This record gives sequence, C-alpha cells and structure tokens, in this order.
Amino acid sequence: MTLFQLAGKNIRKNFTNYFLYFASMIFSIVVYFTFVSLKYDSTILATSDSSPKISSVFTGASVVLMIFVAIFIWYSNSFFTRKRKKEVGLYSLLGVRKKQIGRMLFYENFIMGILALIIGMLLGSILSQLFVSVLMKVMGYDVIANFHISPQAIINTVVVFTVITVITSFHGYRLIYRFKLIELFQADKEGEQEPKASWTIALLALILIGVGYWLALQNIMESAIWRNMGFMVTPLVICATVIVGTYLLYSTFIVYLLKIARKNKKRFWNGIHLISTSQLLYRMKGNARTLTIIAVLSATTLTAVGTAYSFYYNNRSNVELADPNSMMFITNNPRIASEVDDRISHDKKHEVVYHVSIPTLQMKVDITDLNSKISSNIVNYTLISNTAFNKLTEVQQRNDSLSLKGQEAAVLDAGYYEGLSPEYVGSTISLKAKELTENVTFKSLKRYNVLNLRTANTAVVVSDEVFAELQKETPLVNMESYKITHEDDAKPLSGDVQSLLPREAYFSSFYTDYAAGMESTGLIIFMGGFLGLVFLAATGSIIYFKQLTEANSDKERYVILHKIGVNKKEIRKSIANQMLFVFALPLIAGIAHCAVALTALSRLIQSNLAIPVFLCIGAYACIYIAYYLLTVNSYYKIAIKSNA
Repeated sequence: MTLFQLAGKNIRKNFTNYFLYFASMIFSIVVYFTFVSLKYDSTILATSDSSPKISSVFTGASVVLMIFVAIFIWYSNSFFTRKRKKEVGLYSLLGVRKKQIGRMLFYENFIMGILALIIGMLLGSILSQLFVSVLMKVMGYDVIANFHISPQAIINTVVVFTVITVITSFHGYRLIYRFKLIELFQADKEGEQEPKASWTIALLALILIGVGYWLALQNIMESAIWRNMGFMVTPLVICATVIVGTYLLYSTFIVYLLKIARKNKKRFWNGIHLISTSQLLYRMKGNARTLTIIAVLSATTLTAVGTAYSFYYNNRSNVELADPNSMMFITNNPRIASEVDDRISHDKKHEVVYHVSIPTLQMKVDITDLNSKISSNIVNYTLISNTAFNKLTEVQQRNDSLSLKGQEAAVLDAGYYEGLSPEYVGSTISLKAKELTENVTFKSLKRYNVLNLRTANTAVVVSDEVFAELQKETPLVNMESYKITHEDDAKPLSGDVQSLLPREAYFSSFYTDYAAGMESTGLIIFMGGFLGLVFLAATGSIIYFKQLTEANSDKERYVILHKIGVNKKEIRKSIANQMLFVFALPLIAGIAHCAVALTALSRLIQSNLAIPVFLCIGAYACIYIAYYLLTVNSYYKIAIKSNA
C-alpha cells in the first residue's frame, strides 16, 4: 500500500477526528466561492445601473475575505495538527521514518483540501443564487435570479484554495521535523503552569481601555487633544490602547480576579467549583491572545455591520429630510407645467396628495460673517416668503409656522452640523438685488426642509414685506412641488416627468434619491452582513475548536471525577460554567468596544443609531449563544464518552 493510499484510508477510518477541520475548509470555500460568484453574476450586472461600482466593491471585499479565510484555515489546521501530535509520535515510535510520516500528512491534508474544494463549490453554486436574490432585494430591485455558474468564479476559487491547501499541507509535512518525540506525546500538557498576576498590570489594563474610550468619546471638532495629536494619529492611539488593554485584561486582570475568587473558600470548595475555577485559571493566560483577537474582531464586525445597517435603516428618513416633496422642479413655462401636471394627475398608480406652486427668489449671498467651516463664503440661497413657508408646512402637516416681521429671517438647513455649519441664529446677512440691499437677521434655524434640496439648495424664509421689496429687483422663480401616494415606487412616473422637463428645471424626486440610497446602502448592508456573518462564524468556530481540543486533554480529569462520585449533571454544569466564562468574555468586551465606537460615530454624523445597533447586537448575541450551546454539548459528549 502506498503512502497516498494509506492517507486515504486514514481519512476514511478516522473521519470523525477529521470532520471539524474538513467542515471548516468546506465552510471557507462555500463563503469565498459564493462571494466571488456574486461579482460575476449576470443578474446583478444586467439589473443594476452601477454594476461597475458593485464589481469593484466585490473585488476589494473578496481580497479581505481571502486573507481572512486563509488565516482561519491556518488556525483550524493548527488545532487539527495539535490534536494529532500523539498519533504522529506513535508512528515515529513504531519506526516509520520522518520523511514518510511527513508525506502522509501532506497527502491527507491535500486530499481533504481537494474534496472540500469540490463540495464547497457545489454548495456555493446553490447558495450564490439565494444571495443574488437577497442582494437584489435589499438594493430595491424586484428580479428573479437565474441559475448561473461562473467559470471565472470557479477558476478564482480553485487557484486561491489550491495555494492555501498546498501551504497548509506543507505545514503538516513540517510537523514531524519541528518536535521531539517526547514533545509530541506530551502536547496535551503544554502551557499548564499557574499564571502570575500583578495588580499593577491589572490596573494598567483598565486604564488603557479607559483612555481609549475617553479619547473615542471626545467631541472631535472641539477636543484639544484630537487637534494636538492629529486626526490621523488619534484613532491609531485609540485602537492600540484598547487592543493592548483588552489583552492585559484577559492575561492579567481576569487571572487576578480568578485568584481572588479562589480565596473565597466557602464557594471554592463547594461542589466542583474547585475544578472549573482551576481549569479557567490555568488556561486563561494561554487563551488570552485568542480571546483578544475574538473580542477585537467581534467589535470590528459589530461596528461595521451596525454602521452599515444604520445607513440602510435610516435611508428613508434621510431622503425625507432632503426631499419633503415627492417631486419638485423649476419652471416659468405654463405649457410645460401643464403637461407635467396632466401626466401626474392622470397616473393610475399614484394619487396627488397636494400640488403647490411656490414663488421664490434665487440669490448669491456672502456669508463670510457666519463662520462656516464646510461651505464657501459665497452661497446660493432660495428665498421664500413667510406666507409660502406657512402654506407648505400646513400641507406637509408639520404643525409649525413662522411669524416673521421686518428684517427677521429663518433658515432651513436639514444637514446642519454643530461646530461646522454657519452660525445662523443672531447673525446678519445682506441680500443684494441690483440697486436694493436688505439686511436680514436670522431669528431661528429649522433643521428640516420644505423644498427639495437638489432643486432649491438652502432655503431662507424672509418676511412678506422683505420678499415683496426684493421681488421688484429680482426675477421670480416658480417652483412646482407635488406630493403623491406610493412615492417610493414611482420609477415610471418620475422618468416620464423628467423626460418632459429641460435640464435647467433642476428636477428632483423622492423616488430617485430613495432608489439611489437603497442601492448604495443595500450593497453596503449586504457586504457588511455577509462579511460579518463570516467573521462571526469564524470567531465562534475558533473558540469551538479550542475548547474541543481542551476537552480531549481533560478527558482523564473527568474519568477521575466520575470515579470519586461526581454525577453527569454536575459535570455538565461545570462544563457549562466554564464555557459561559470563555464565550462571555470576548462577547462582552466586543459589545462594549462596539458601543463606544458607535456612540462616537453617532455623535460625528449626528444621527441616532440606537435601534439598528441594538438589532445587530441582538442577532450577534443569539448566534454566539448558539455556538455556546453547541460547544457545551460537544464538550460534554467527549467528557461522558470517556466515562462510558
């Protein structure tokens, strides 16, 4: 029998031992192949107007995914090879040469890699159609995905995973040369010295995390420390302090707390707390790096997915701020206005809620004295009268009105940003129209629009008297605004109206901006959700692999516990408590880091992200709990099997 045949027989006879690693490889291939297939999918390319942008986004994300998948497979392979060190040592003890053992390990890994590649691509071909439908749905397209297997995706996946498989196979080949025989037999007993803990290092861990949080929660526009450190350096400092602090939290602070818990004799000697506390204590330092990686990765994933979902979730409200009217355009041509009105009024799918003609004045205004940090000194303002404003707020059901007199004015700025936008209230500007100049003072700021932003830019409300005076010296511009039912499904109507209008009409519609927002934010949420799911599955799997590796090492301890009278119920409870501690630590830290990051982000973009973020955290926690229950059950089966 050749070594290649022996490797194949090994896999068949011991498939249960190979299953976890084999399953992780299949999962990685399915994910990567599905993702790459989306890049070349004909449905996406034919449906979306921005398919080149989608293709470039998928290209960038696939590189990130490829790196992550390679690391995940390498990590899985490391656990798999560690589990087999005793087996390799036995081969060596029986006189098999190192070169032959190495080649056998190489063949085993290569065979599993090829099988995983075939199975993964078959499953990926099926799943890719599902994900195409999901992507089209979240982007706002109502299309049915056609079954299509992309040759480019197959070639891409085969090349990437063949390289990864060859590298991990050589890693297995080198295993026999890296360890002495005694090390292979005692691999399960590595790293079991009691860790040391210093209260000063434990305190430093809390200080570092606290400093990172404090910096992140500073008002970026007003913080002196952000200005002094620099807007590029400060985020790096935040990441460094939080990551180092998290590592020290697990390697020292938690160890310190466990040692304090051990001093509580009443609890420590109650039941089998002695066993569970001791096992956690002895292994915490060895697990610190893994837990830190998982905590940071969880925080990054939650932040990215939470942010992406927030943009998608808030798309409609953001468009409503920019486009309070379903359609709006400028026209001084009665014939064109009549044609548009006829098209909108006779549309069978949409009813007209209101139609208002607004007389406006458009002026260039010098706002140097308003100290704006985000706009030029000369801006275009659309002026409307107090009466026109009140009429619009009434039909838009805003329950708001103005009573401006003399030189008083109000500004409508839905995108107002504290510290960056112009300092409106109390400031005075000059409205110049040929031979006439009116100085008006802003009495109030309204953080909403009554005119569509793309058509009107920033709107300023002036008193009826000032508007009448300026109208004598400035051409009147009529803006037509319509509100219709089902405005988010008005693609044909919007297209027809736009075709009737000249470019200088500055046509804007709720549907156009809503559809564009759905497409861009839908792509972002799909990308974030897909990658987030992959990262979550990978982090959960890493803990799962590590705990099952430790379970095999602990079998003899559970045999002893069973012999001295500990029943199965107590063993399961002890395992559940240990797993809860291991799973909860990175989850809690990840959620805390994410909460701080998203709080800082919500302040920066001045948007409430609470609801979408809570939904993301809830979904993340549920999947993590599922991993916890799976790990407890698998760990328990290993422990009970040893006592059977």
